[in-house]
Amino acid sequence: MKPISFKNRAIDMAGNLYVPDGFDAGKTYAALVLATPGSSVKEQIGAIYAEKMAAQGFVALTFDPSYQGESGGEPRDLEDPAARVEDIRCAVDYLVTQPFVDEERLGVLGICAGGGYAVNAALTEHRFKAVGTVVGGNIGRAFRQMSPREEMLKTLEAVGKQRTAEARGGPPRRDPWIPDSLDEAHAAGITDPDLLKAIAFYRESRYTHPNSTNRILFRSFGYLLGFDAFNLVPELLTQPLQVVVGGVRGNTGQYEHGQSLFDLAPTADKDFFVVEGAGHYDMYHIPDYVNQAVGRLAPFYGRHLGVKLR
Repeated sequence: MKPISFKNRAIDMAGNLYVPDGFDAGKTYAALVLATPGSSVKEQIGAIYAEKMAAQGFVALTFDPSYQGESGGEPRDLEDPAARVEDIRCAVDYLVTQPFVDEERLGVLGICAGGGYAVNAALTEHRFKAVGTVVGGNIGRAFRQMSPREEMLKTLEAVGKQRTAEARGGPPRRDPWIPDSLDEAHAAGITDPDLLKAIAFYRESRYTHPNSTNRILFRSFGYLLGFDAFNLVPELLTQPLQVVVGGVRGNTGQYEHGQSLFDLAPTADKDFFVVEGAGHYDMYHIPDYVNQAVGRLAPFYGRHLGVKLR
C-alpha cells in the first residue's frame, strides 16, 4: 500500500493504493475504486476490502471523501452525495494516468452508503466495466425512511435556518452520526443491535481512527434527503452487477436496498448473494463474512476484468 493524492476540482483528495504481491510496474493490471461508508475513512472498511482484493490480483484504490478525513475541502464534515459521486469519477481519472492500470479493466466496489454512491457514479461513468456492492445502501432513501414526512419537513426547515445563521456569520452545526460511545448509547436507552454494532466498530474497536470524526455538518441533511442513488438505474445502468447483502435484516435496510437495486438493474448479468448469519456491520470486518463476500466478488470482477485469481 502507498499513499497517493488526486484532485476533485480544487480539492486535494487523499487515497491509499493497494497493489498485488509481486507487483511489476512494467505490467498492466485491472483496478478497482472502492467507495466507503458514510462517516468512514480509508483506513477502515475500505482498507479491509482493498487489501483482500489486491491479494486476489487487483490494484485497489480507497480514499477519504471530499471534506472528510485527510482529503481537503471546506466546510469540514460535509456529506454531499454529488461530491461523493464526483470523488469516484475523479478516482478513475487518477487511475487512468497510471501506466500500470489497464483503462479497459476498471471496476467499482461500494460498501454501505458507498454502495449507493458507486452505483450512482456508474450510471454515467461507463469506464467502469463491473459494479459491486456490499450491504450497499441508498443513503437518501434510508434517511427518508427513518422519519415520518412531517419530521423530514421539520429537518429541512431547520437546515434552512441553520444555513441562514451560518451565512450571517454564525458557527457551523455538526451533529454526531452515531453516539460517541457505548456508554452514551446505553445511557440514552438505545437497544437497536445494528446501531450498537456501529458504535462498537467505529468508536471502540481497533478500527477506530482519529480521522473519522463521527460528525456530520447539519446542512448535509438538505442534500441527503433529496438524493436517490438508484433513481436512474433502469435507464442508465449497463454494467454487470454483483450485490452482496447480509442475511440478518435490520434497521439499516441493507438487505431491502440490495434487493431493490438488483430488481431495478436491467442487465441480465447480475447476481444477488446473501451472506447468511451476517448483519450490516458484521460485513465490515468479521473475517468469515468478509471472506465470503470477497469469495463472491473476486470471481465476479475476475470474469469481467480479465483477472486470473490468485
